[in-house]
Amino acid sequence: YGYTDDRVYSKLTSENPIDLVRYQLANCYMGRAGLINSGGAAGGETDLSDAVRTAVINKRAGGMGLILGRKAFKKSMADGVKLINAVQDVYLDSKITIA
Repeated sequence: YGYTDDRVYSKLTSENPIDLVRYQLANCYMGRAGLINSGGAAGGETDLSDAVRTAVINKRAGGMGLILGRKAFKKSMADGVKLINAVQDVYLDSKITIA
């Protein structure tokens, strides 16, 4: 089923973001090509929690990484490093596993 089939968004998946990322992973040759999600635009106060949430979703769905450019580099050095370290901690934490 392709992106044009309504069943992809109704019967074949749920509203859970992990399920939706799994469809992205399926489009990466069933995970043989690594899935790296975008961290999104720098948004302000919630950047740290947004980045960590996205990293957890990516990792639990089977993804391999997160792009953080705008979220990290539009901040002070200390805040940018804190954000990058928090995301690294997600990928290094063996308790966060595939769902």
